[in-house]
Amino acid sequence: MQLSELYSKALNFEFLSIEEGMHLFEKAPLAELMFVANELRKKQVPYNKVTWIIDRNMNTTNVCVANCKFCNFYRVPGHPEAYITDIETYKQKIEETFRYGGEQLLLQGGHHPELGLEYYTSLFRQLKQLFPKLKLHTLGPPEVAHICKVSGVSHHDALVALKEAGMDSMPGPGAEILNDRVRRLISKGKCGAQEWLDIMHEAHKIGLTTTATMMFGHVETLYERFEHLVKIREVQARKPKDAKGFIAFIPWTFQDVDTLLQRIRGTKNLTTPEEYIRMIAMSRIMLPNIKNIQASWLTVGKQVAQVCLHAGANDFGSIMIEENVVSAAGAPHRFTAKGIQAAIRDAGFEPQLRNQQYEFRKMPEMMEEQVINY
Repeated sequence: MQLSELYSKALNFEFLSIEEGMHLFEKAPLAELMFVANELRKKQVPYNKVTWIIDRNMNTTNVCVANCKFCNFYRVPGHPEAYITDIETYKQKIEETFRYGGEQLLLQGGHHPELGLEYYTSLFRQLKQLFPKLKLHTLGPPEVAHICKVSGVSHHDALVALKEAGMDSMPGPGAEILNDRVRRLISKGKCGAQEWLDIMHEAHKIGLTTTATMMFGHVETLYERFEHLVKIREVQARKPKDAKGFIAFIPWTFQDVDTLLQRIRGTKNLTTPEEYIRMIAMSRIMLPNIKNIQASWLTVGKQVAQVCLHAGANDFGSIMIEENVVSAAGAPHRFTAKGIQAAIRDAGFEPQLRNQQYEFRKMPEMMEEQVINY
């Protein structure tokens, strides 16, 4: 394979095969790979702005029976630290989020064996009744799969009910690597790769926008990473013509501190900064039908994420007023609203506040500055 031919295919928004993507990842000089991805970025997002969002990542419950080997957040049923978030806590934290200028709640949680569809639809309706302007970016495919099993309903019926109750969009957690060999090793209790993809396709069919993710740097092979990208691309290609489908792709690195993967299997995150930058560039190249690529400053830090803005990424994600799951596995990085804008400017771009639909927002006239205390 000639690198020049692959560059040309990529710049023409052609779908590269798994083998072609791997060849670029392994053989292309970093500067050339970054250039191609940046050119694609400029065609798809033709302005010198980098978007970001103010939101809060709250958890419905930390009770989970999935037993993922990379998660330090969950507690088994009956554990003294187990909880289900009560409505007063939601009210307090949502009001604080509004004061910080946010309008969205990224709401996720564990696979609680007793919480089914009725619980979540009731919760969403209550939150929307209390806060009509609140946007709910909530539940990932594994949670939806779990709700379906608990309640004995189809993916379609569950998603329709959740949307009617107030779900505005769906995030993409639980993808990890969309290969069942990998999933058996790290997240056996979650839905399989095909069910994850099927739920996303069903969400697109009923008009929900979603995001897609990839957690890499653990037990997967390079082939399996690129297989993951192709599967995401294929689901996007199947969406209804009038649907947006996946509006963003977010790859991040496995965080290994005190996880079962690290303690029992000896699996460590050995991803280098260059490798992460290459994966960002290849995400832009392999996913020409997904407009927004987000750099995960939470897992790789400010400086690496800034370089990624010149390697195909156009979004810096959220300041994360609150985040409990990835942080529990060792992600140390934090941003305030002022800090994330300064980081974007320092990288040579104009920061642009957005909402979950990647529509531009004006900065709120009155907003408190976040104090990092977690």
